Amino acid sequence: MEPDYWLELESTYKERIAQRKALHAKHGKKIIDALPGSELACRELMEMAIQFLCSNVDEEDPLVVLNNNVPEDFLLTLPDPKTGLYTMVAGVCCSSIGWNVATKIGKPLKEIHDVVPDYKEKMEFSMDRYFSKMPSDKPIQRGSWGLEIGQPLWLQDGDPHFAVRTTQDPNLKIEDIYLRVDWQTLRRLPRSRSIVFNFKALFTPFSSFRNEPYIPHLVLKVLTEGKKNLMDYKGTWHIEHKVIPALEEWCKEQEEKGWVPEKWEVRTLDEDPYYPGWKKTL
Repeated sequence: MEPDYWLELESTYKERIAQRKALHAKHGKKIIDALPGSELACRELMEMAIQFLCSNVDEEDPLVVLNNNVPEDFLLTLPDPKTGLYTMVAGVCCSSIGWNVATKIGKPLKEIHDVVPDYKEKMEFSMDRYFSKMPSDKPIQRGSWGLEIGQPLWLQDGDPHFAVRTTQDPNLKIEDIYLRVDWQTLRRLPRSRSIVFNFKALFTPFSSFRNEPYIPHLVLKVLTEGKKNLMDYKGTWHIEHKVIPALEEWCKEQEEKGWVPEKWEVRTLDEDPYYPGWKKTL
């Protein structure tokens, strides 16, 4: 991760901040909570984020200040004094699907990620070891994606919108489907030594894939050939009846236009950001 781009403000800033404030007012500790012992880490995170955005504050709850001013979610972890395992000790989160701060706080990494496919078998040991050795000057970043109907920011079990994931609506329109990317960073705070995980949800119309060379081929391959347990976890079934035919059509269309070679071996491109011609757009 390039540290100068840790927190980025974009065109939805005012709308997202208003949405975050409303979610906190309505759901309280499901959105923001902190355990005793996390005070220093919370304040350090707030000061670091606000100073990064060229502001400063001396009072108020640090996590509330973040929620009211920074359109990102933050989850803080510290090693448990008894087990040594990194445990979530505080958080402000308005962008979660199927979970919230109240369901994760006080849990170690392995319990937080117990629903993630293959985590226990492939990542549990390495993640705890990585957290224990992570330096403060080498933050990392990644993106986690999904396909959604509309732009749900905070979605919980029992919410009427959650029920749409259990059906395939024959009247669903392509224009109502969005790519959701949770753009995530992970870094150690230098004073408290807390490791903070922060992320923000960004939405892109699925229909825009039509004019992005190679992207329909890549997404189609993932949807049709991805591991079943991973695709079940991502919850794409409810939109596949519409997006797969659309992607097949767009793949053929791009080949006919010469944007993509016929019989192209579908794979991730060799250089970041993974689409041809990207240097011309800079």
